[in-house]
Amino acid sequence: MASAIDAATLHAYRETHYRVLGDHPMTLRVDESSAPLAALQRALGVASSAFITAANPFSQRCGDDANARRQQALAQDVAAMGLRAIEAAGEHPANGWPAEPSFLVPGLSLADARAFGEKYEQNAVVWSGADAVPRLVLLR
Repeated sequence: MASAIDAATLHAYRETHYRVLGDHPMTLRVDESSAPLAALQRALGVASSAFITAANPFSQRCGDDANARRQQALAQDVAAMGLRAIEAAGEHPANGWPAEPSFLVPGLSLADARAFGEKYEQNAVVWSGADAVPRLVLLR
């Protein structure tokens, strides 16, 4: 299936550093195994994690206030599932795009990660299974 996402945007997603903040800081990269993520998933007794955002729908920049409201709504949705949203930020190393507020959600299934991505009008989510390899999951 062809994607509605242009090649330059897809390339930027693959180059982005998906930084997890908080008590267990780490940087995730698409298609690169992450020992810190594997350790976190083991410690929490989960077999998957998702790196998700509600900011900048369809990669169109929004103001900080709009993004903060969207992130708060996503955090509430995650909490309603009984899961924890760990503060994170997606940041491209060179393209000048501001760091995008995000969350790492340990224990989030691929189906639920896709559902959140679609609800919050995202082009893609980054999801890791038990192998702790973050994968870019296209939604359009």
